[in-house]
Amino acid sequence: MFYQRLKDLKEDSDLKQNYIAKLIGTSENTYGRYERGEKEIPLEKAVILADYYNVSLDYIAGRTNDKKGLSKSNMSVEETDIIKKFRSLSERRKGEVIGTINLLFKQEQEEQSRIQDIG
Repeated sequence: MFYQRLKDLKEDSDLKQNYIAKLIGTSENTYGRYERGEKEIPLEKAVILADYYNVSLDYIAGRTNDKKGLSKSNMSVEETDIIKKFRSLSERRKGEVIGTINLLFKQEQEEQSRIQDIG
C-alpha cells in the first residue's frame, strides 16, 4: 500500500518521477522501483518525501489515512498518548473503549441540553 502512496502523492502534486528522483537523490529508474514496490525505499529518502509533501511517515507507510499523522496534528500530548494506547489494545478492548466514549458523549449532550433548557 505505501508504494501506492508514493505514486498518489506525486500525481496529486502534478509532479514527474524524474523531479522526485532528483529531490531524494536517486535515479528515476530507482524511484520508479520504489513506486512499484520492487525496491524498499530507504528511511532517509522517505523522510525527505514526507517533509516535501508535508505528510507523516505513517501516512507514506500506509499505517494511517491521516496525512498529518499524530505527531503533526493539533492534538494535545494527552490526546496523542490516548490514541497511541488505544491502537495497542485488542479489538475487544477497543470496542469497550468506544462504547464507553459513546456513553459519556451521550451523557454530556443530555447535560448540555438540560442546561440550555433551564437558561
